[in-house]
Amino acid sequence: MPLTRRTILAGTALPVVAPAFAQSATTPGASPSGQAPGFYRYKVGDIELTAINDGFAFRPLDGFVRNAELSDVQKAMQDAFLPTDKLPLTFTTLVLRQNGRVTLIDTGNGDMGAPTSGTWMANFRAAGFDPAQVDTVVISHFHGDHINGLRRKDGTAVFPKAEIMVPAKEWDFWMDETRMSQAPEGMKGAFQGVHRVFDPIAKDVKRYEADKEVVPGLTAIATPGHTPGHTSYMVSSGSGKFIVMSDVTNHPALFVRNPDWSAVFDMDADLARQTRRRMLEMAAAERAQVSFYHAPFPATGHIAKDGNGYRFVPIQWSSAV
Repeated sequence: MPLTRRTILAGTALPVVAPAFAQSATTPGASPSGQAPGFYRYKVGDIELTAINDGFAFRPLDGFVRNAELSDVQKAMQDAFLPTDKLPLTFTTLVLRQNGRVTLIDTGNGDMGAPTSGTWMANFRAAGFDPAQVDTVVISHFHGDHINGLRRKDGTAVFPKAEIMVPAKEWDFWMDETRMSQAPEGMKGAFQGVHRVFDPIAKDVKRYEADKEVVPGLTAIATPGHTPGHTSYMVSSGSGKFIVMSDVTNHPALFVRNPDWSAVFDMDADLARQTRRRMLEMAAAERAQVSFYHAPFPATGHIAKDGNGYRFVPIQWSSAV
């Protein structure tokens, strides 16, 4: 139906276009419904960053924000042209390449996530990388969607030659056997998942502290609250600076706009809110480019002040690196 002045004035309903994440899987004999490989490159000084998409998962919206009315959350979703019954959470990791060195920040879901996730390895290879090339894997925190890509369900290590580096405070919390035995039933699975990934390599895992350079050009920033040792990063090269926010916010449409809201995944909600405001304020004041693990792909842009909150301004897509 053509969009004309008459149809607008008449209030005629226009066809609803289903979002890409609502597409069903390809059936035999049908036209392919998948997207092009999900990777995107940009540069910070001499460091090349490649965003690698690992698909998405739906989360019910009811209960996702712990300290806001569902109607307010639905309004925020509606304002962002998103579903009002469920939240499509995307997963985007980063690959840093400098002077031939390949570093990963987080690893995605591996083969342990939702059926709509698990695209990481195909996208990683499509971007021209191979697991055997990876020199270092830097982990921001120990939630499954960040660490399960280190080890397949069958126990096989995905990056056998890579040095694995994790936040010291995160390691101390999740690898504590006493804490695991005393954890509430709902958290025991998270502890078990951490041990599944790290127990076989525990003696070789290196722990890093905040405010230290983890690898050249990548400095750890303590951003606790989401988890006890949750870590963000500053990427620096020449005059270029870039902030990797990790999970300081979940979806920007909710938690950048409303930084005092608490996501169901935040283990210390009060501390997470303080951390979120501190990091968003810094990014806005410095006009720094940022990335968020759960922002819409390619999950990078800038932060602008907006009343009592902020807004996420995505970068303009470019074919140049």
